Amino acid sequence: MELKLPKGLPMPDGLSKPALLELLLTQEYGFPPEPPLSVHAEETETDAVGAKAELCGGEAILKHIRLTCRMANGDFSFPLISVFPAKIETPVPSFLLIGFGAALPDTLPLQEIVGRGYGLLYFCYTDITPDDGDFSAGLAGLVFPEGRTEGRQCGKLGLWAWAASRAADYALTLPFADPARLSLVGHSRLGKTVLLAGALDERFHCVIANDSGTSGAALFRGNRCETLQRIRQAFPWWFCERFAASDAGEEALPFDQHFLLAANAPHRVYVASAQDDPWADPVNEYLSCAAADGYFRQNALPGFVHPDRFPLPGETFHKGWIGHHLRAGGHDLRREDWLCFMDYLENQT
Repeated sequence: MELKLPKGLPMPDGLSKPALLELLLTQEYGFPPEPPLSVHAEETETDAVGAKAELCGGEAILKHIRLTCRMANGDFSFPLISVFPAKIETPVPSFLLIGFGAALPDTLPLQEIVGRGYGLLYFCYTDITPDDGDFSAGLAGLVFPEGRTEGRQCGKLGLWAWAASRAADYALTLPFADPARLSLVGHSRLGKTVLLAGALDERFHCVIANDSGTSGAALFRGNRCETLQRIRQAFPWWFCERFAASDAGEEALPFDQHFLLAANAPHRVYVASAQDDPWADPVNEYLSCAAADGYFRQNALPGFVHPDRFPLPGETFHKGWIGHHLRAGGHDLRREDWLCFMDYLENQT
């Protein structure tokens, strides 16, 4: 099937990076808090084995870390898990994964990640602030002492993205982690989060959004499942007040989600989709990659290298600054996805 972008789709080509961010933050996500005055890391003991535990047959070391962010109006702390190869001769590339539970996900192919020479940092998004309309808890309570957002202030997506940058602050101090090869990973609503974090923070080598869907990689225009109006109604706390309160349709937006992919330049961005995941809209995720291509190319970066058709399950597109794969199956983050991520990163060195 031939690729066709939606009629009237606005294009980011010609806009500066600050102009892209101003548009996205003003119209959709809101402006995140200022960076902290400092970030302090402390190893903690959280189980009977203590702060360090061998895993992956002794090939990796796990540490429990607590990051404390010193801010103008108080301190905010959250836990972080670190897993790196036990024997490191030169600094290694690493992933920063935002997840849904306190422990490492059972589906995480940790032995293969470590075996291919990667480290991993992990935190749970609700350790930052709950995924609901309560703005008095966690980081939200510190940033918004009145318990609500106003005007241009960010919603919860912006707070989770802020925390990703704080974890990056820590990662970039590790002598055994390559500072030029830190990649940020998130699935579903956390795929939306990492795309926003990557747009705001150029220190990442690659930002990887898995099944991120509406307000992530997928275009609003032409989306027949999780539409613009549905996501506003279901999750208003993710966004700035202006976006959450609006009832304007997608045609009225002066942008679409390929602007968010474009705002991730100059680093790489990877969009992973699943064939049987209509809610995340793999068709519109792919079209978004195609629509963002011109912005990367105008900035002298190879954009989205792909055929003039929609992908087949199992196909990967790994030659440009925008990477993509489509796999069979539904809405989850699988071993197959991780293998594709690592293949892409190793093809880009």
